[in-house]
Amino acid sequence: MQHVLIIHEVADYAAWKQVFDNAAGIRKEAGERSYQVLNYESDPNKIVHFSIWTSIADAKAFFESERLIEIRKQAGVKAPEFIYLEQLECGTL
Repeated sequence: MQHVLIIHEVADYAAWKQVFDNAAGIRKEAGERSYQVLNYESDPNKIVHFSIWTSIADAKAFFESERLIEIRKQAGVKAPEFIYLEQLECGTL
């Protein structure tokens, strides 16, 4: 499985979340299969978006697209950090 971990600060979580939710269709079309959104305990506007993708290439193409760069601006995203990961193992204890 291919994963993407994004860490970024947003100007306003509620405004960011509305843009994020509205982009669900284009995220799915681009190859996102599932996601989790978390925030830092000490900073509610510091967001972690962890998602599963069809491929790293699909994820990079989406996140680096001009369309998404503009969406991030509209959502008030500040300096996102993208980490592309390939799952090696998974388990439940």
